[in-house]
Amino acid sequence: MQTFLFALEVSLNGLMAGVLYSLVALGFVLIFKASGVFNYAQGVMVLFAALTFVGLQQGIVPFEHLINTIFGTNIHGFGWTLPTFFALLLTLVTMVILALLVERIILRNLVNQNPVILFMATIGLAYFLEGFGDLMWGADVKKLDIGIPMGISDTVERFTFETIGYGFFIDRLDITAAIFATVLVVGLIIFSQYSKMGIALRAVADDHQAALSVGISLQQVWVYVWCIAGFVALIAGIFWGSKSGVQFSLSFVALKALPVLMLGGLTSISGAIVGGLLIGVGEKLFEFLVGSLIGGATENWFAYVVALVFLLFRPQGLFGEKIIERV
Repeated sequence: MQTFLFALEVSLNGLMAGVLYSLVALGFVLIFKASGVFNYAQGVMVLFAALTFVGLQQGIVPFEHLINTIFGTNIHGFGWTLPTFFALLLTLVTMVILALLVERIILRNLVNQNPVILFMATIGLAYFLEGFGDLMWGADVKKLDIGIPMGISDTVERFTFETIGYGFFIDRLDITAAIFATVLVVGLIIFSQYSKMGIALRAVADDHQAALSVGISLQQVWVYVWCIAGFVALIAGIFWGSKSGVQFSLSFVALKALPVLMLGGLTSISGAIVGGLLIGVGEKLFEFLVGSLIGGATENWFAYVVALVFLLFRPQGLFGEKIIERV
């Protein structure tokens, strides 16, 4: 009985992590559906959004290290901190500006180009944003605090079974992140299904030429979807940064989103959600049940093995569209 309850606790923690995996994967799905571009830079967008947020929140002077090196000054911050709400608002404005620049400088000049060229462009964008974020905010690890309680939840801790004295232990931050991510995911689903822009997004995803013929602006749709992806990256960056600190390894969160995409399907919003939950629960349970038998650390590779199996037997994923071409 106690083993079952412990497995249940592990699964709950896996669900919490899975929601955050889904959140990162959604950024990939939204951009791919709208433009056919696999945005390699999505993980770095998570990092850049988190760096910008914590930099504004802590009153760091942008490019202060570069300014000090060039001019011999000794600038170390503005000497004040910014309230979380205003830092969030300014970061969101920054991500919108980034979306506008990406559409104007990159996408608009690569319309109708080979998808490989667009993919290579996002690789360049990823390295540019990583280096630009380093210059702008510094490479040191930054603590991100948005006022969310951390540590073991008292409410969950009191949920015990008197006969065996067992309780569930779930971090407060994970619970809050899961709630916010769930609300955001539901909002995105409603937006894509019922809003005018969401319908336009689905039309563009189905057929670019047909969408153009009925008066839908590809440029406008691309700007909207990159703005939404930037907002998703901001939320994911805030919660992942709160868990592990804002550091450049944060961009590797996107690597865990790749198996989620392979499992759920690259073109499916619901697939990104289900895939994230399955990967989150699966890696925790596999570590709990099998990890000790094969040396542990299975969470580092379990998701990629699952993705490989799906690529072999169902390359479109659980919810992806099967493409049949005449040859």
